[in-house]
Amino acid sequence: MELQFPSNGELLARVIQGYDFKRAGSETSTRDGQLLLRNIYKLAERMNKPVEEVAAAAERLRNACRLGRSIDSVLEQYDHDPLVLACGKLAIAFFIGQAESRSSLKDVPRVPGELPLQGKVAEHWIYQLGQLITSGVPRSRIGQTLEQITVINFNYDRSVEHFLPYALMMAYGIELKEAQEVIADKLDVIHPHGMIGRLPWQKGEAPQAEWGAEQPWNLHAIAVQLKSLAERSVDRNAVRDLRLAVASAKRLVFLGFGFQPQNVDLLFENSLSHNPEVLVSTYGTSPGNAATIALMLRRLAGLESAEQLMLSPHKAWEVLRDYSLLLES
Repeated sequence: MELQFPSNGELLARVIQGYDFKRAGSETSTRDGQLLLRNIYKLAERMNKPVEEVAAAAERLRNACRLGRSIDSVLEQYDHDPLVLACGKLAIAFFIGQAESRSSLKDVPRVPGELPLQGKVAEHWIYQLGQLITSGVPRSRIGQTLEQITVINFNYDRSVEHFLPYALMMAYGIELKEAQEVIADKLDVIHPHGMIGRLPWQKGEAPQAEWGAEQPWNLHAIAVQLKSLAERSVDRNAVRDLRLAVASAKRLVFLGFGFQPQNVDLLFENSLSHNPEVLVSTYGTSPGNAATIALMLRRLAGLESAEQLMLSPHKAWEVLRDYSLLLES
């Protein structure tokens, strides 16, 4: 992953290892396992349950993760078991927070005025996104440009929200606070499954967490407000807003999207009728699944012409770079 966030498989593997409490107290015990065990005790106290019951739920989650495709699909399977759901959300908050702290997207730039990215900056999709948004756009029109974009992020991190203010700072020479206010007021970022806390400058009442805080003091409050698919689906207003954003889009761009049936159902209620352009990165996808994605999108997006569906086998940053003329138009 360009920002070093775990893939679906990697996150499952971390949950399996982290909740392996049989290693507790032994030489093979891991730091993650020790920290998670402490948090299991706290979770048991918060839920007023014996710690043995919560630990047993974590073991059930471990077993399901061995067969699952993603942590989201595992939680969907366990919508009947509140303890497993709680353990799953705790693991998500723990490991995604850890991933933010270790990401190549840092809290602040190493040199004032630069971007908070390490490595080859242009080889990050988020850099390409910032370039697409600001290239040739006057400061007086950046708000209008941002209002035409909706970001639907099925992951739990806050990369887009954290990075883009720095991109506006670099592009327009404005202060960070002003750039954050522009992003907060003008850019619609939707997290269907929730995110690991609200950045301190963001509006709302969700628990706050600084970018890159590996062990935030309010970890359990952050975990509680994450949503499984079943929990999100009962929020009709949220689902309506999500589908409206898709149904009204002139252009749909899918980057790093796994096309899991449950998440696709959240996006599309019926086939679209306005014939949008669709661009998809299929990097890491097998030829068979890529062909299935193409068939699915032609049907769901109601595409009248094969030319309106563009599938690229390249990484997300390369797709944004290679299709920049289309995306800026």
